[in-house]
Amino acid sequence: MKYWKKYSHQERLDKTTEALAQNVNFAQDISLGFPASKLDGKVFYDNAPFLKDAPTLQTFVANPNHIGCHTLGQSESVFSGTQQLEREVLNALAIDVFKSKPNEFDGYISPGGTEANIQALWMYRNYFLHEHNASLQEIAIVSSEDTHYSIPKGANLLQVDWLKIPVDFSTRQLDKKALQAILLQAKDNGKKYCIVVSNMGTTMFGSVDNPLDYIETLNALQLPFKLHIDGAYGGFVYPFSNQQSTINFSNPDISSITIDAHKMLQAPYGTGIFICRKNLIHHVLTKEAEYVEGMDVTLCGSRSGANAIAVWMILSTYGPHGWFEKVSTLQLRTDFLCRELDQLNIRYFREPFMNIVTIEAKYISSEIAHRFRLVPQSHLNDNKWYKIVVMNHVEPEHLITFIAELNASVYA
Repeated sequence: MKYWKKYSHQERLDKTTEALAQNVNFAQDISLGFPASKLDGKVFYDNAPFLKDAPTLQTFVANPNHIGCHTLGQSESVFSGTQQLEREVLNALAIDVFKSKPNEFDGYISPGGTEANIQALWMYRNYFLHEHNASLQEIAIVSSEDTHYSIPKGANLLQVDWLKIPVDFSTRQLDKKALQAILLQAKDNGKKYCIVVSNMGTTMFGSVDNPLDYIETLNALQLPFKLHIDGAYGGFVYPFSNQQSTINFSNPDISSITIDAHKMLQAPYGTGIFICRKNLIHHVLTKEAEYVEGMDVTLCGSRSGANAIAVWMILSTYGPHGWFEKVSTLQLRTDFLCRELDQLNIRYFREPFMNIVTIEAKYISSEIAHRFRLVPQSHLNDNKWYKIVVMNHVEPEHLITFIAELNASVYA
């Protein structure tokens, strides 16, 4: 990998210190025009001796505002040092992981995956409004029933209809016949343009959609579309466990990707990442933000530079090979869990390249669900599934204890 580098602790400290030195220092510099400052020293102990060895915490104290999009023209020059580290993160992910060509993408570290997904919907809605003179009634958002709730939330905000495509109960794969029927009906009802959200690791199941299911159907129906990949959960897992994956910018029909750093990467909440191809993000330019250097094309506006540094720290601590090793370890633990469930003849869903196992609810007692803090598919209606996410804190001993108690419960 060309852009994703591993650094020693001292190298990370030196690079972060240098980046902060290039930013405005609110404690020392004269800065009269910015409605921003470092964290309040009366509340937050900004002279703590441990800060000298904690680059991310130093950045939280310095409190840089990364407003704008640093892959696109100018940005607020008083925060140029830490903005450069954000660009390094975006290069590593867009180019090395998701196969973009250099300088052919835009993006930013957002306050979470929900915003990053809505950023994509907003951008494509405006693209069709601007480039095709579409009306809101002619645009539809298309995704599976397992899609994250940020998509219907975005549809509601943007006043665009959401077409929810059924999936098979056992395989969680798109029902292609239903997809074709729903799109054909939508076309007959006046829909002319589609914003497609294809999942790389759904929240409940870890299931991965095949983007070709959408692409082939929409092309056959001659419906213009833009395709977004919601990799908020799977973005830091699937490309590493499935190195043959083509769910990336090597596919010319994929125009944007969302990733969450506050899930698998264990960055602070909220830390999402939005990446899109060039010549798209200007469709959400807020022209009224004239006082912002470089203008603003993000939904959030002001955002924490410290979160960007946290992501940079994590990536540069592990490096690509260290991260692959971490993902591989979690895959082995997930494999173990699945083998144990197979021996108990308990039905579950698991995407082979993901670390989520979702068990049919009929096998899980309320006591087991409560004891192991399993997450139900629904807290409101008739729940049919419970999920286990094999994160870094889920040790083999935890899985062994769960299997033992599940075995005693099922065969009691």
